[in-house]
Amino acid sequence: MVDTNYIGSIVKILESPNQIFFNNTIPVAKFRVQLPQIRNSRIVNLTFWGNLARDVSNYYQTNDYIMIEGYLSLSNKHFLTELKQNSKKVEITVLKVYPFLLSSNR
Repeated sequence: MVDTNYIGSIVKILESPNQIFFNNTIPVAKFRVQLPQIRNSRIVNLTFWGNLARDVSNYYQTNDYIMIEGYLSLSNKHFLTELKQNSKKVEITVLKVYPFLLSSNR
């Protein structure tokens, strides 16, 4: 079962965007980011589609901060081990992205 919610957040890019093509025509970019929190930093996967995927791949790199808006998806995964464990995979399908610059001058 999958639940979806709209989310807006500032995130730190952990890896270079990986761009692939859906049906050999639509660009899709996927990469992992970190949600900055005081405790228990959370790592999530971002997915960008179309021209936004192309722009993200061209203009952003590892350790950049961006502000995103999109839909949060939580999907349950069951692992076959001695004890059945439930794991939730967190993914955000991004609809809007904005650069976020950190100022070192305070």
